[in-house]
Amino acid sequence: MGRDWVRAFIGLGANVGDPLTQIEQAMAALMSLPATVGLQRSRLYRTAPWQAQGPDFINAMVQLETQLSAPELWVQMQRIEQAAGRIRPFHHAPRTLDLDLIFYGQAVINSPALVLPHPRWRERAFVLRPLSDLAPERILASDWAAVEDQDITPLET
Repeated sequence: MGRDWVRAFIGLGANVGDPLTQIEQAMAALMSLPATVGLQRSRLYRTAPWQAQGPDFINAMVQLETQLSAPELWVQMQRIEQAAGRIRPFHHAPRTLDLDLIFYGQAVINSPALVLPHPRWRERAFVLRPLSDLAPERILASDWAAVEDQDITPLET
């Protein structure tokens, strides 16, 4: 491939079907992508829907190193979502699996298909808490104030 290795952070969420199994399977799929090395995964968290509907979500984050470009990684993430039965009947619909590319190295991308860093990552406890397990240095003290009213509980210690 010849590309440099890039560290990426991917947020995972599910609240339809068997969310725990779907998150675990998605983590395994992400960490076994071609030209990719899985580094770490966060704890699992239960979160109330935020600007969404349906039952509570199971959320997590994975950190990996990849030689895939950001668009290539995003396409692979979409493939994993579709394999899990993801449909998009309306914005913020309940979902079998949601994968969000939060960071791709230090890349700043603003295209119709992909925006990086993820534009709302600082507004969501379900991103900040799992990210704090893996890369607490990326989170500012002021970020926590914006999410203090969002319900999130670790499922594992």
